[in-house]
Amino acid sequence: MRNRNAALTQRLDTILGAEVVRLEPLSVGFGLTGAVALLSDGRRLAVKARQSDSQRGTDLALEGAMLADLARLSDLPVPHVHAAAADVLVMDFIDNDGGRITPDVERDAATLIARLHATPRPYFGYERDTLIGPLHQPNPRGEAWVPFFRDHRLLHMARAARDEGALPPSLHDRLERLADDLGAYLTEPPFPSLLHGDLWTGNVLVKGNRIAGFIDPAIYFGHPEIELAFTTMFGTFGRAFFEAYEDMMPLEPGFHEVRKDIYNLYPTLVHVRLFGGSYVAAVDSTLKTLGL
Repeated sequence: MRNRNAALTQRLDTILGAEVVRLEPLSVGFGLTGAVALLSDGRRLAVKARQSDSQRGTDLALEGAMLADLARLSDLPVPHVHAAAADVLVMDFIDNDGGRITPDVERDAATLIARLHATPRPYFGYERDTLIGPLHQPNPRGEAWVPFFRDHRLLHMARAARDEGALPPSLHDRLERLADDLGAYLTEPPFPSLLHGDLWTGNVLVKGNRIAGFIDPAIYFGHPEIELAFTTMFGTFGRAFFEAYEDMMPLEPGFHEVRKDIYNLYPTLVHVRLFGGSYVAAVDSTLKTLGL
C-alpha cells in the first residue's frame, strides 16, 4: 500500500504541478482508491484512482467529463475537475460535515434539482454514452422517452444481467412482457431534462442544513421522473423534498403510486448486476405488484 501511495503521489505531483504534502484516505466505491490530497500550494483535492488492472472501477475520464458537463450545462453544485484520465480523477474536495438529510436539506435539494430539470434539452439520450457506477449506460439520441427507457434502460440492463447469470431467464422474460406494454404505464414529459442520473444518499454531500454538492453522476437527457424515483429507492429524499419540488414542477397523477416503482427497476437491475442477492427478489416483487 505504501508503494502504491508513493506512486500515486508522484503521479499527482506531475499532473498538478504542486507537491503533494499528504494523502488522507477517502472512502470511494467499486474497488477504487480514494484520497484527499493536501498540496504545497494550499489546495485540498479529492482523488479517485485505479491502481490495479484487477480493480473494478469506472472510466474515470468519463466520470470527469460528466462532472464537467454538469458544471457547464447547469448550476448544480458539483466539484470542479482539475485532471481526469482513465485511471485517475482529481477534483475539488467539497467541504461537508457528513450531516444527515433533514427536511431543510430536502427542500434545498428540491430547489436545485427542479432548476436542473426545468431547462428543456434537445433530445433524449446524450452526445456520448455514459456510466452508472462502473456499468455502461447507452445514450443514443431519441425523440420519445418511453421507447428510450424501454430499450436503453430497462431492457439493456435486464439483458446484461441475464447474460451475466445474475438475473434468472424467467424473470427476464417477465421484464420483456412489461416492456411490451410500457406505454400503458409511463408518460411522455413536456421536454427532455438533464439528469444527474445517480441521485442517492451516497452521492449527496451536506453541510449544515444545505446541500454542499452532488458527486458521482450518470448523466443523460431524460424524464425527470426516473431521477425522482431513484431518490426514493434508499430513502434519500421524502415528503419535504417532493412537496418543495412539486411546488415548482408538478408531477402528473400516478407517479408515486405506479410509475415510481417501474422506474426503479432500472437502478435495481444495476444493483442486481453489481451485488445480486436481495435485488433479484426486489425485481420479482415489483413485477408481481404489476400482475406480471
